[in-house]
Amino acid sequence: MNYLKLLVLFAAAACLNLWAPDLLSHMDSLPATEATLAGSLWCVSLMLGFGWACSKLAVGTVFPSFTLQLLMGIVLHDALQPLSLQLALAVVVCTALAALILKSGGDEIDRQEFLTIAWPTVLIAVVGYGLTFFVMFPLLVWLGLSGPQAALLSAIIGSTDPAALIPTLKQLVFKHVYRRVVNLSVAESALNDAVGAIFTAAVAEMVLAKTDMSSVDSLTQNLFSPYNLINLGQQFLFGCIAGLVGWLLMHIYERFRLRDHQRNLPLPVFDFALLLFIPLATFLLAQMLHGNGFLAAFVAGLLANFNHKQNHFHEALQQTETHIESLAKPIIFMMVGPFVSLPMLMDTALTGMLVSLLFMLVARPVAVFLSLLITNITLKEKLFLCVVRETGVIPVVLAVITVAQFPTMTMLMPLTAWVVIWTLTLLPAITPWWAAKLKMLNP
Repeated sequence: MNYLKLLVLFAAAACLNLWAPDLLSHMDSLPATEATLAGSLWCVSLMLGFGWACSKLAVGTVFPSFTLQLLMGIVLHDALQPLSLQLALAVVVCTALAALILKSGGDEIDRQEFLTIAWPTVLIAVVGYGLTFFVMFPLLVWLGLSGPQAALLSAIIGSTDPAALIPTLKQLVFKHVYRRVVNLSVAESALNDAVGAIFTAAVAEMVLAKTDMSSVDSLTQNLFSPYNLINLGQQFLFGCIAGLVGWLLMHIYERFRLRDHQRNLPLPVFDFALLLFIPLATFLLAQMLHGNGFLAAFVAGLLANFNHKQNHFHEALQQTETHIESLAKPIIFMMVGPFVSLPMLMDTALTGMLVSLLFMLVARPVAVFLSLLITNITLKEKLFLCVVRETGVIPVVLAVITVAQFPTMTMLMPLTAWVVIWTLTLLPAITPWWAAKLKMLNP
């Protein structure tokens, strides 16, 4: 029944999209301030309304809500057109919401357990990301992309996605001996998002400087030049320092909450604002220090470890998680819509499918097995990690930022969309079956 409802929903969105240009034209005829306000409220209303409907109707179907929201944004391409004319606003909104998601990703991992998997996490998140990049680059060139587009797309899609991964893993009950591979999956997804942001920025600088990217050799030589290595190290170092400052702010908040709890005072409703302020302020500090804000938000969440503290934190965290699920994720996924139309998606369907299959079946296994070669991660755990490769929030955010810089590279956003669609649809459906096949789950 929900499939029929989904068809009706998408049909209604398509009809609205046909009618939207006339309505937007009328909005444009309003005075400047009113026109801007009307266009912005129109786009926000569409994202919230249709995002909620996709989440509601995804229950009981094979489609994750994220996939439906991304497709819904594309169906509403013309209706969301005001956002494509306000690129700075789209970039700011996506970046801020992604910082909150990464902070929540840090919350999910127990700090003590993370210390036991820190070495393999760094290897798969950093070395594994690099391997994914250098495997995908020649394959994308082989598929017909130019060197700069292939390099940017390889950098964009190299990150896994905690937004999609965490809900999938929460539905499964793993045997205790395999809990570390679950933590490793979540930790990788949060850490290599920061790596992806740093790497994508570095590649974008090279493209702007018209650096030679015609081959793997020239790309490698320029990417690992002394200047780029210093830049990458600076992003990591100052991102971690900003994360420590964010953790200090969270520690101060924790002390106040503990004192209120000991006095039997209820949780103030306005504390939610503070839980949003801290990761955003942490991100801002990292940017001001020329560090990576995504890494800072993750480090702050990991060190604060609110999800694994006393119960009086859980209510506030549950509120935060609810707002992220209902607001942040739908908005980010539907943000693809203003930049990709249905004809663009159809024109790149074959290339998108090939890129996604090469990404999942070639690049991911190579990255897992080579990056974890010198660790004690077992073969069974490596096989499980080969399937845990959802692409989502951060790649979408990086794609929006990159398209804002390079509007003439029209292949970047639709191909990113296809990788997100294929990985978010196939891998969450396969993960429970694969984990059971590997005998990693409790009965």
